[in-house]
Amino acid sequence: MDSTRVTEQPTSFERPQPGVDPADPRGAFLRSPAPTAGTGAALPAQGRSGGEPPAPGAAAPGGPAPDAADGPASEHSQPGAGPDAEPDAHRPRPAPDGIPVQPADGQGRVDRAPGGAERRTGQVTRPGRPTPMRRDGDRLRFVGAATRRIARGIDLDEIVMGLCRATVPTFSDAILVYLRDPLPVGDERPTGPLVLRLRRTDRIPPERDTEGGGFMPIAPPEQPSELDSVGEELCTVRPGSALAEVLRGVRPVFTDAPAARAALPELLGEEGAAAVPDGQRAVLAPLRGRRRVIGAALFLRRPERIPFEADDLLVAAQLATHSALGIDKAVLYGREAYIADELQRTMLPETLPRCTGVRLASRYLPAAETARVGGDWYDAIPLPGSRVALVVGDVMGHSMTSAAIMGQLRTTAQTLAGLDLPPQEVLHHLDEQAQRLGVDRMATCLYAVYDPVAHRITVANAGHPPPVLLHLGGRAEVLRVPAGAPIGVGGVDFEAVELEAPAGATLLLYTDGLVESRLRDVWTGIEQLWEKLAATAQLTGADHPPPLEALCDEVLDMLGPGDRDDDIALLAARFDGIAPSDVAYWFLEPEDAAPGRARRLARRQLSRWGMDELSDSVELLVSEVVTNAVRYASRPVTLRLLRTDVLRCEVGDDVPQLPRLRQARATDEGGRGLYLVNRLARRWGATRLSTGKVVWFELNHG
Repeated sequence: MDSTRVTEQPTSFERPQPGVDPADPRGAFLRSPAPTAGTGAALPAQGRSGGEPPAPGAAAPGGPAPDAADGPASEHSQPGAGPDAEPDAHRPRPAPDGIPVQPADGQGRVDRAPGGAERRTGQVTRPGRPTPMRRDGDRLRFVGAATRRIARGIDLDEIVMGLCRATVPTFSDAILVYLRDPLPVGDERPTGPLVLRLRRTDRIPPERDTEGGGFMPIAPPEQPSELDSVGEELCTVRPGSALAEVLRGVRPVFTDAPAARAALPELLGEEGAAAVPDGQRAVLAPLRGRRRVIGAALFLRRPERIPFEADDLLVAAQLATHSALGIDKAVLYGREAYIADELQRTMLPETLPRCTGVRLASRYLPAAETARVGGDWYDAIPLPGSRVALVVGDVMGHSMTSAAIMGQLRTTAQTLAGLDLPPQEVLHHLDEQAQRLGVDRMATCLYAVYDPVAHRITVANAGHPPPVLLHLGGRAEVLRVPAGAPIGVGGVDFEAVELEAPAGATLLLYTDGLVESRLRDVWTGIEQLWEKLAATAQLTGADHPPPLEALCDEVLDMLGPGDRDDDIALLAARFDGIAPSDVAYWFLEPEDAAPGRARRLARRQLSRWGMDELSDSVELLVSEVVTNAVRYASRPVTLRLLRTDVLRCEVGDDVPQLPRLRQARATDEGGRGLYLVNRLARRWGATRLSTGKVVWFELNHG
């Protein structure tokens, strides 16, 4: 049988002894004290370099021969596996992530020789198993496992927590992590003084602290009430102070060094510094990012535990370096995520408008947390005549470029809607704009205009999934709208269709991320959406439509774990409409008698509606607006009154120039009409139409 070489490397808790070569294969045996007569401990047989193992029954070096009753020693037998070995329940167990745990006792191991004599080795060890962190390889494994755990974090809190969980209790009994406040981002140069804020503390939980002598200069997070009385949460680093010099040195230091001992009161306060144990039981490690110091970490061990050694400074340096670089990247990632969130928020409507005769709700979901911006958008744009334009679109991709293109197309759509162009004309101009942006700038879009007075909706589509209409009785219907070509193709004619929009119905506009994924095609998803809407409507009964907000949440619940491949934009519109009895409409010839006739018609209609208290104000404002319209119009002027939650008056003419509010001089005979409208009306405005303009104002009624 080939000889088996069994060697031991120097332990992490032993000091090199003079005259001993650390590379000698005999390892720890040359560093162990020679046994005295009568007290030598029995050692297992060791193979020698280039030699044969001793014969069975031969005496081991430095000890007596084994008892014959024990039989020959097996080449696979482990030291301490004899009768005196401790049971498995008392052997150290590794911590999660493969990080070995150091023992908390400092009493050293007692070896018992066959003769009954005892020898205390002065080492923290367990019979039958090598001591954790005993070899340099164990340190490397610990550093590897700890850095992997730190590297898992993406944001700042995850990285700091990973540092704390990786080091406690394996490397230290407690840790305090201070970070710069505020943390600089990228190449930013801090302008104010260096201020450190206590970001997180961690320690061995009380249930695991069996020794009962644990210490903690600053209370753990579970006890924030003790924080102020024991330590300092904020620390201002003065230039030239002891703490500033330690941080400038970058390398971890023991706190028994004069500079570090002088820096502790500045970092922890006088009371906190007094609680730090003496000797090499605390390590202060500066955290340096790519360009500057961004914080500090303090590793602590209890007085009854073995102190840190010189090699532990290298471990602390590795932990501090990986944590600082991770924090630096997390801050950069957080800034990018903030920019992405702000970009997406400004690209989408902050709030939906309150339009007459329709209620709105919306949702937006990014494709993933790491891709927070995309090309999906929705919009609701009030139009003249109490109408509203409903828009939903999707630019290819979900990146910054897609979001930028989406913003340009959305702005273009809002401008075109302000011109009151037909839906097909809006899509035509959007197509031209996409071609000007680039040859590969393609998008889908659906543009619909709802008229609450006529209870009709006009829809034009550019390659977008069709909308779904949920009727009041619970029947869901996929609207038959010509698909058309996507925006950006060029040379394509778009077609608009006009459909019924009954009161109580709900129109659902969405992007393809809601109905299409790797697991299903578009039409399968549309069918599932149709079924989901019908099932949701049955819960509220045939006479009551489901609430809009709850309906949007139910629709998003249909998404499974593998259904989130793209951004999702969702816009729901509940059609309330305006009843014919709440609408009054007249044509007025452009003549001098038109303002007087408008006043009489308005007073008569308000009397029918029981709103006589508004007659004086309405007569005055109608007279001023109609007078301005008649002065320049060449065709009949329209006058319309709408009674909803407010009283709305609309006056239309064929002159495209919009009126503007100006301050009339004392000598002017006119120019005060819009000033009166601005002072008396709740709201007012003017909108240009393809055939002229509409001037409107609103008044509150009881």
